[in-house]
Amino acid sequence: MKFDHRFRLKEAGQSVRVYEADGVSARLDFFEHILRVAIVRRDVPLLKTWSVCPDGEMSLMGRDKLSTDGFAPVAPKITEDENTVSFTLDGVRFSVELKNFRITASTDRGVLYRDRSGLAYNFDGELGKGSAHYTDRFAGQRVFGLGDKCGAVNKANRRFTLAATDSMGFSAEYSDPLYKQIPFCICAHSAGSYGLYYDTYSNGTVDFGVEHDNYFEPFSSIRFDEENLVFYLILGTPMEIIRRFNALLGGIAPTPLWAFRYCGSTMEYTDAPDADARLRGFLSQCEQNGIKAGGFYLSSGYTQLGNHRCVFHWNTDRIPSPEALAAHFEAHGVRLIPNVKPAFLTDHPLYERIAKNGWFLHYADGTPARFPFWGGMASYLDFTNPGAYAFWKDCVKTQLVEKGYRHIWNDNNEYDVPDESVLADGFGTPVPAARIRPLFSYLMARASREACPDAEPFNVSRCAIAGTQRVASTWTGDNFTSFPELRWNHKQAMTMAMTGFLFFGPDIGGFAGPKPSEELFLRWLQYGVFLPRFTLHSWKPGNPSTMPWLYPDLLPAVTRLFDLRERLIPYLYAEAERCLKLNEPLIRPVFLLDPAYDPESDCFLLGNNILVCPVFDEGATEITVTLPQFGVWRLRGEGEPRPSGETLTVPCSMTDLPVWFTRD
Repeated sequence: MKFDHRFRLKEAGQSVRVYEADGVSARLDFFEHILRVAIVRRDVPLLKTWSVCPDGEMSLMGRDKLSTDGFAPVAPKITEDENTVSFTLDGVRFSVELKNFRITASTDRGVLYRDRSGLAYNFDGELGKGSAHYTDRFAGQRVFGLGDKCGAVNKANRRFTLAATDSMGFSAEYSDPLYKQIPFCICAHSAGSYGLYYDTYSNGTVDFGVEHDNYFEPFSSIRFDEENLVFYLILGTPMEIIRRFNALLGGIAPTPLWAFRYCGSTMEYTDAPDADARLRGFLSQCEQNGIKAGGFYLSSGYTQLGNHRCVFHWNTDRIPSPEALAAHFEAHGVRLIPNVKPAFLTDHPLYERIAKNGWFLHYADGTPARFPFWGGMASYLDFTNPGAYAFWKDCVKTQLVEKGYRHIWNDNNEYDVPDESVLADGFGTPVPAARIRPLFSYLMARASREACPDAEPFNVSRCAIAGTQRVASTWTGDNFTSFPELRWNHKQAMTMAMTGFLFFGPDIGGFAGPKPSEELFLRWLQYGVFLPRFTLHSWKPGNPSTMPWLYPDLLPAVTRLFDLRERLIPYLYAEAERCLKLNEPLIRPVFLLDPAYDPESDCFLLGNNILVCPVFDEGATEITVTLPQFGVWRLRGEGEPRPSGETLTVPCSMTDLPVWFTRD
């Protein structure tokens, strides 16, 4: 029945309707503010989810994607005949054409959402392999989201790969894919706004207007390797959609207060032969310069064995006593956050033990799959194997936590496994690892968190899926040092803020590339003091690390910025607690509260009451700011009150304090 699938009602309940045609079921679940749509083939098992858990509790074994536990079901009045199903949800009028199951949603302002005519879903291979969803694209439509995607904040007229990869030195303007795989977006146009979240870990592509086809009206599309399709259509304003998306995922883990302080990091120190002395010297230099640190990210050089980095191995030539080092930092009120990686090189002392137990991703005959990794060949730990999961927790506990390292940095966990013949245990139901690649990063971060005894462990994961925010914070990866990249890093942060994460930020000063100039160094710090994660981190062979004392002549200006950060921490922490309760982002584009504000503006909100106005242009000595259309604003909290909507120009040399406004 190519291109002509006639669905008929099979099952009906107060908050669910199931229709069938040609070996495919189409299911509608009605929840408060949310319509869930499932297009499931009878001959293909539906994989589980580890993302959606509105009650906040997620079993290690995952959750049935069609579970209704924790939701607030609603029972809309449904009108139905042999051709059409109609109902109203959250004030939005829906109709579903039973031929090819085409969904349309309308408001008083016009059509809000509509599946493409002809065929919107891949029922019988008409649209190729895997699953597909085609939707109408409306004039002036803006699109936001997708995680750490590059480029402008508005993703309209762009195409992206849905995958996660280790993209060291990436361009925040052009590179794709990056580290996160979060198929969630917000679409807004003249009839209103809606969100779409696709509950899958499969690789795919999304096209917001690059493709044109003579036989169809303008459309957007999303495609996945996974054959079944489950997605959530979320109603509301953009801010309401973000809140409802975060609630759908079970909320966000709290961040301890100390993590909002400056946290140091550099590969240079732990890669040095005298790593212990270099690390202790960091504390001394902070104290000498009046800089209060909260933590230090311990890069993987501490695991060096020969020429390779071997997770859970301590190089005692570099750090003679891990316990003494941890105690020294603890005595100074600074936490160490050691780096761990999920791949074990073939010469790792633990490799044969893990292989013998079958804890690696493997081929059908049980042979461990091997991949290039940090200068050698390695196998990835299979976190969907209960034995491997328990092994990881035990290693974190015995090799790190019991030595005084109670906060974990989960790194290099993008699982670049494209080979469909590589299998994962799947908690007893084997599955191609390629179909669930980013899921391993979530399970890794979850295992690390469970191994730490603190009531609020600080857990960081570079790769992430929707739901990772329940168990870990993140950062935006190994960025590049340049003035243009500073602005594109900001746009990347605004995109991340609308995709479920509260505590994150870039490596201030840039990780890869040249040493930042004096001006770029100060401008990046002026921006960074207003971000949740305040961390300078770099790897620049042949150049000194990007540390606060990089330029001794600039130390007076630098310490003023660190003092400002310290003064901001009570506000940051209080706003973070408020945002956690409301499922809101801590930093966010201004248009979420002032819809007329330009989404591409350099200005952004820190919480509800601080407007940050960073300088991203080399050589600039002033900045022009338009105040949002709400509240009364004061420059740096002390100036004369300024009315909402006013445009003004503020001087800002590179050694000045940054420009920001507080709202009365």
